[in-house]
Amino acid sequence: MSYHIISIDEIECDITVSKGQIILHSVGSNHSAPMEDVASIIITSIKATLSSTFLNEAAQHGIPVILCHLYKPCSILLPADRTTDTLLLRHLAALPAQTKQRLWEKTLSAKCENQHYLAARWAPEHPLLPVMQRLAATGHEYREGEVARYFWSIFGETFAPDEFARGRRKGSYNPLFNYAYAVLLSCVLRGLYAHGIEPTFGIHHMARVHATPLAYDLMEPFRPAFDAAVVRWIQQEREKGCAGQQIRTVDKAYRAHMLNTLLAEVDYGGETVTLRNGIESVLRSFKAAIANQQVRVYQPWKMSGIKWVG
Repeated sequence: MSYHIISIDEIECDITVSKGQIILHSVGSNHSAPMEDVASIIITSIKATLSSTFLNEAAQHGIPVILCHLYKPCSILLPADRTTDTLLLRHLAALPAQTKQRLWEKTLSAKCENQHYLAARWAPEHPLLPVMQRLAATGHEYREGEVARYFWSIFGETFAPDEFARGRRKGSYNPLFNYAYAVLLSCVLRGLYAHGIEPTFGIHHMARVHATPLAYDLMEPFRPAFDAAVVRWIQQEREKGCAGQQIRTVDKAYRAHMLNTLLAEVDYGGETVTLRNGIESVLRSFKAAIANQQVRVYQPWKMSGIKWVG
């Protein structure tokens, strides 16, 4: 059973295959892994050379190859037999606005509840928690922004007093969150393509040139799981005596930490599964909801604890 997610981040390397093994050649080192054990390959290297043998073998083993620019997926190479489900595509394209809204409400409720759950674990006595809880339970249009504002305020006060403001292009701990979300987006995109779900038809995020709004829609409830993993990294590094830029750097150790987050154990549907399998299960429920045109079938993930790897 394929289960390894391989992240290749050497600045310059050659990637090929021999005797069923993916082989990475870089300056001073060689690494290999059985292709049959690989679930997906994420390449963030800026000078990786990919052989046609490698690409063919990856396709034959059903392995998606995800190419990244600045840690954000910019291309996903998939086997020809894992393309869009045309019937499902027609259902998505013709989805009534009311159905989209109901699907998004379920997604947004799960995200807001998960943010409240995590914030309550970070700062159990914080005075903003009751406000967050009330907002998460409402159907107001503005609740996503308000809950997020309180969520990041609690994070900043608890872990980065006077130095944190959430923003994609801002400093402090933001690069850690940006990479974490890139890993999450990669996993969601891989799952969507694997299930034949076209990600350019979203239920809330606006479609733009080269955008994949459905992936951004469905990843929302899982963001707090990766926020928790970032905080876990910060705490671990502080315990080691690290501080400042040492903690905030997206290095090989941090990338490995974040990839391992996908193997953490969570609860979904009354069972304990890895976070990666939880994402897959949510995508399957979404696909079933679209195919059968039954919103109730879609079950976003609700956070109720995480058992970390290692």
